[in-house]
Amino acid sequence: MCNNKETRQVKAGSLLIGGGAPISIQSMLSVRSDNIEGNIAQAKELELAGCELVRVSVPDKNAVRLISALKENISIPVVADIHFDYKLALESVAAGVDKIRINPGNIGSDDRVKAVANACRNAGVPIRIGVNSGSLQKEILAKYGSPTPKAMVESGLYHISLLEKYDFEDIVLSLKSSNTQRMYDSYVLASEKCRYPLHLGVTEAGTKSMGVIKSAAGIGGLLLRGIGDTIRISLTDEPVLEVKAAKDLLSALGLRNDRIKFISCPTCGRTSIDLIKLANMAEQRFGDTQKNITVAIMGCAVNGPGEAREADLGIAGGNGCGLIFRRGEIIKKVPEDMLLDELEKEIMKY
Repeated sequence: MCNNKETRQVKAGSLLIGGGAPISIQSMLSVRSDNIEGNIAQAKELELAGCELVRVSVPDKNAVRLISALKENISIPVVADIHFDYKLALESVAAGVDKIRINPGNIGSDDRVKAVANACRNAGVPIRIGVNSGSLQKEILAKYGSPTPKAMVESGLYHISLLEKYDFEDIVLSLKSSNTQRMYDSYVLASEKCRYPLHLGVTEAGTKSMGVIKSAAGIGGLLLRGIGDTIRISLTDEPVLEVKAAKDLLSALGLRNDRIKFISCPTCGRTSIDLIKLANMAEQRFGDTQKNITVAIMGCAVNGPGEAREADLGIAGGNGCGLIFRRGEIIKKVPEDMLLDELEKEIMKY
């Protein structure tokens, strides 16, 4: 299942964004830009975890070296994050970057915007316009009084117009805010006014616990409406956790079907098995198994198979033994300590 609000398609390296392409997962390197080996190691870890587009800060000329180093060591596209200095954008394009993240309005005069647009067009490099509620233009803030959704979208459309002025249309737009409702409303409005692909994210979302919840609410709500083409779940934590959370979100929404989906009951007074431990062990053991099936981990052998009859496979335990069931039908009874081993045998049949 892909975005049903079809947008213009752009290409970053080999990755298609928008135009009906699958929702892609992004993250950003957090190692200091002067630590090339550290950035390479983190990028490899992200690629292995399932990241499909990785962004790197380019704060100065020395950081441009990161681009070629990353390109030599990973196969996923690389995005250069540029602020203010248009020359860094030009040098990043020359170094072989796959995408640029920039605000055309903060790099200076029209000739600078034109230079970046021309360089990106000639190299086939798309540009993401990154609008952030904390850094809107003064005149737009004065007009609306605060970074309202209308203010966010007006800023985005203004920046788009700067690139369109020079016949550049390989654009991705983001409208990020740390306020989930504002972020959500901004993207809804943008989807009505903008034909370019949308990069979804709640910026400064927080640490893992709250950050995942805020991102799931904002990003997930938009994806359920068919809005959004690529996502980043921003966390104050290791970037690989962003990728895992994004994969979990897309799987939960039915937008990714490349691994097992788990369901499990919340337990009650009828539970006579350590279901919390069992469910966590099942996810750890089979979480990366590439099977498009749903597996239920249930605590009650009486109601479990019936409540989870829509699952392809499931287990339900109690009193030292457990049941393996398929689509609600019990297929075998096994000792409790063999439940996961027997479940694995059934999973491998799919």
